[in-house]
Amino acid sequence: MHPSLITMIAVNGVAFRRDDKVVFTEARPRLRALDDIPLPSWNLFPLASYLDNGYGFGVNRGRSMPILATRGCPYQCTFCSNPTMGGTRWVSRDPEQVLAEMLSYHKQYKIDNFDFYDLTAIVKKDWIVRFCNMAIDCGVNFTWQLPSGARSEAIDSEVSELLYKSGCRNMSYAPESGAPSVLKRIKKKIDLRDMEKSMRAPIRNSINCKANILIGFPNETHAEVFQTLWFTVRLAAIGIHDISFSPFSPFSPYPGSELFSDMRKSHLITDYSDEFFYVLSAYTDITKTTSCSQHISNRALGFYRIFGMLMFYGMLYMIRPWRLIRTIRNVFGERQESRLEMSLRDLYIRLTKSKQAAAR
Repeated sequence: MHPSLITMIAVNGVAFRRDDKVVFTEARPRLRALDDIPLPSWNLFPLASYLDNGYGFGVNRGRSMPILATRGCPYQCTFCSNPTMGGTRWVSRDPEQVLAEMLSYHKQYKIDNFDFYDLTAIVKKDWIVRFCNMAIDCGVNFTWQLPSGARSEAIDSEVSELLYKSGCRNMSYAPESGAPSVLKRIKKKIDLRDMEKSMRAPIRNSINCKANILIGFPNETHAEVFQTLWFTVRLAAIGIHDISFSPFSPFSPYPGSELFSDMRKSHLITDYSDEFFYVLSAYTDITKTTSCSQHISNRALGFYRIFGMLMFYGMLYMIRPWRLIRTIRNVFGERQESRLEMSLRDLYIRLTKSKQAAAR
């Protein structure tokens, strides 16, 4: 054995090839003292290229920086790879340190907005209340977002009011499905009625809310998809602004997730090539819709995505026509307030450039 391989075996958390086999060493223990981890060295990164072009994880609200306040997620949803990657132990940084980091970036890089990349940022109510109160006391003049997906248990009227006052303008809920039977299979431990109740609070406080919805889970039936579609109609009636990152995102079997492992064991996933990963990343393209349910064809799932989008936004704008006017205004403006507006803005820019190119 090569001496370097002997050395690598003693290092936890690495994988390497030895002869014709891939060797995995023991997992490296997760760091819990997050406040002791040094801040990112952004000076070594071409940050201006991203800031000047409006790149970010959330909705375009100007120059945006990523921020992390927590690690892990205490839940074990079967479609998520976190249990085998980030771990199910939720650990948070001190909110004072998080705010200090944000204030530093705001001053140094002229940041307008922060996107929290946490899987589940709001777990403990006392943490988010403390963070918001400190931000309010500092008089922050930037916005921040929770684009990944928040749990509903800690979000009530008190928290929602503090979120808005402290600069939060966009947040996402993660119901994933409107069918209780699907939620049970994917181990999504939520009560849909409680989540709907929670959603009303930030909407009343003028926070733009998005709901993450997935369809096409393994074993999902047409009836269960219709339950989800009806659930999104209720969300439109409540006043939810957006649905998913794309029109009703199709379920994608992420490597490392429980469902991915189950599908490989059942030989439902046999191709582990570049094409497989391309399909995973093409979820925004309706023409490339792939169903993982044996009950629903690719074409049917693509239809449900379009039909669901039309139903949701049709109901939303019928009940709240003033939002349609705002959407049109924002599409042609510099900043957008929702994922739909960002998508329409991108489409408008592409069409404009195509028209200009054709005129040359």
